[in-house]
Amino acid sequence: MNLLRLFILCAILFVSNTYAQRKTDAKRPNVLFIAVDDLNDWTGLLHGNKQVISPNLDKLASDGVLFTNAHTPMAVCIASRNALLSGLHPTTTGWYSVNKDMKAMRKSYPQVMAGKKMLPHYFSDNGYNTYCAGKIFHTGSSDYDFITDSLWDEILPTYSRFVTEEDWVTADGYKGPDYFPFPKNRSQLSVHYGDKIKGGHSLCGGPLDKEDIPGGKMYDELIAKYAIEKLEEKHEDPFFLSIGFIRPHVPYTAPRKYFDLYDKNQIKLPHVPNDEMADIPLIGKAIAYNYGVPEMGDYHAVMGLGEDYWRHLVYSYLACVSFVDDQIGRVLTTLENSEYADNTIIVLWSDHGQSLGEKRDFRKMSLWEESTRVPLCIVAPGKTKGKACAKPVSLMDIYPTLIDLCNLPEQKHLDGNSITPLICNPKQEWPMPVITNWRYKNYSVRTENYRYIQYRDGSEEFYDHTKDKGEHYNLIEEPQYQNIIQYLRKHIPSDVALPVGAKDWDGDEIESTIKTWMQNDSIPQWLN
Repeated sequence: MNLLRLFILCAILFVSNTYAQRKTDAKRPNVLFIAVDDLNDWTGLLHGNKQVISPNLDKLASDGVLFTNAHTPMAVCIASRNALLSGLHPTTTGWYSVNKDMKAMRKSYPQVMAGKKMLPHYFSDNGYNTYCAGKIFHTGSSDYDFITDSLWDEILPTYSRFVTEEDWVTADGYKGPDYFPFPKNRSQLSVHYGDKIKGGHSLCGGPLDKEDIPGGKMYDELIAKYAIEKLEEKHEDPFFLSIGFIRPHVPYTAPRKYFDLYDKNQIKLPHVPNDEMADIPLIGKAIAYNYGVPEMGDYHAVMGLGEDYWRHLVYSYLACVSFVDDQIGRVLTTLENSEYADNTIIVLWSDHGQSLGEKRDFRKMSLWEESTRVPLCIVAPGKTKGKACAKPVSLMDIYPTLIDLCNLPEQKHLDGNSITPLICNPKQEWPMPVITNWRYKNYSVRTENYRYIQYRDGSEEFYDHTKDKGEHYNLIEEPQYQNIIQYLRKHIPSDVALPVGAKDWDGDEIESTIKTWMQNDSIPQWLN
């Protein structure tokens, strides 16, 4: 009889503890985790472009804290997203990665991540239901097939299920169907140059009609729909809902109504002085040249079609920003009208910026402001609302901040800092600069007022943002700044990982470009 009573008592305690744990989990804040691909500072409240129409992004900022000086750890999708989601900076992992490095990254994962967990895995292990739609990792829901099941409870299928053979033909060999569709008459660069270009033709754009869109819906519309449906469901446990929007990544295509918001003839181009590249070190010029149209460079390719094509790209990018803003607004409206509105943390971020002609560049892969600066907005129930924070913060800070806000156990391995203190008081002292690298041992140090760049050959740049927000004038030799420059030099990392898969360092595509230029005396004139 005593054994029976003991068994009943244990059962009651087990049920009570389970119920109590469920109640505790239910009180934990949910997380709406919104990634936007290639979104630079062209939003209303970041003032990167005064022409942009982004009412939903602007409204979100009024509900939380907008970090106006937020930066990526490395300005390319693979490296940035893996750094944020792992909590480890590329200088720690060696994941200074572009597409060609993916195989080595996957091979190194067990060693690099031993005893550590990617962000969604960590939330899953702490009682959250995890959902994924769109681009969270570079390749979507995961860059590592062998861990995908530990990351997500549910994943929205990719856009490729709607893509037709005709869509592939229009894309001229572009291998990322989630970014489709291309302009209905193909890339303008492909049409103009034909076989003269072997890549980079995704730098194109234009309006789409419904019949031009696979299945009649852009992937971002399906991503928003998925998020809306999840927010309308009943959730017993806290959720971590991740949605990764594709636009404004190239190609710059979107439904026509978003192009109709703008008058193309009134579009203003970014200010680019004639001598923009005159004070840029050779390695900086090679970076601006290397990552677009091969053996031509994006600036030369774009200007080969004339200034009106540059205007067309700006016009198309703005339309894509307004398009994705609308999708974000649909999701936020649903959350606002749901039972989860008062208990959901919102984090909206972009993986890096995007250049639209500044520094003679039309990509993201660099160390300048247009590439490193990103939107970052955090809405935390019960915390500060409608404030902007100009302190320098990094995407590396998101992982520890979410742990802090959700009151989860601390993770000792994280390279970032919790910015919860800045959410509570955006004006408090914050002495930590942001370190961004491009590939191996090229660094930017960004503070509240300055940017310092040091390339791996020792050459340098320095910009004073109190006077030159466009970073047009390299002041590295100016005497009045030498004390500041010396201070910033001390923040350049010293003990860093080699590129993943490398046993020693013998250069990469940047050195190859410079070597060719030197041998042939062939530095492009537009870079001088």
